[in-house]
Amino acid sequence: MAGKPILLLSPALFSLLLTGCSSGSNPSPSAATLPSNCNPPQHLFCAGAELTEVNLVGANLTGADLRGSFLAVVDLSGANLSGADLSGANLASANLTDANLTGAILRGAYLSFFGGGNNFGANLSGADLREADLRGADLTTANLSGADLRGVDLTGVDLLDAKLIGTNLSNAYLKSAHLVGADFSNADLSGANLSGANLTNANLNNADLSGADLTNANLTYANLDGAILDYANLTLAQMPDGLIHD
Repeated sequence: MAGKPILLLSPALFSLLLTGCSSGSNPSPSAATLPSNCNPPQHLFCAGAELTEVNLVGANLTGADLRGSFLAVVDLSGANLSGADLSGANLASANLTDANLTGAILRGAYLSFFGGGNNFGANLSGADLREADLRGADLTTANLSGADLRGVDLTGVDLLDAKLIGTNLSNAYLKSAHLVGADFSNADLSGANLSGANLTNANLNNADLSGADLTNANLTYANLDGAILDYANLTLAQMPDGLIHD
């Protein structure tokens, strides 16, 4: 039996299709030019799509269905992915600089950035990131306020000056993470592993650190006002006053 023809879109054509319908018209491209049900920006059912290395800079992907899609190395800088469903998507080394992922679903997504990738200033406020892989991610100055990161692996993540106000990080794995200047005010870090993490100048005002592992953590100049530290392990941690906790 003869195989079905395979449609291949060049990066340039895909980018054009993303931006070419902004006038408010509702064209109906034929099946010969677009994959079924994937007609951005009007119809964004692109679950399982392979968009490797496609340039989607500034693209409007609001509410897009990108479940299980392959977006590794894709340039999504400045893109609007608010409310998009990226469950199980592969975003390894993608560029999310200044991207808007407010309220996006990234449950089980792969966002590790070993070997490249940039999320500088990404807006992930309110995003569902449960079960996501964020090992080694560069989330410098990112906004993760109100995001759900329960139990997420953030080993070695860079959250320099990031906002995590009211973020749920209970039982998250933040071993050796770079958290200098990060704002964790009112965040839930109960049971989190922060051993060896650098929390210099971090704001932990009213944060819940009950049962957290802060072994060998650096808390120099950190703000712990109102923080809950019941049953937290502070063995050999460097405290805000510079003293090493015994």
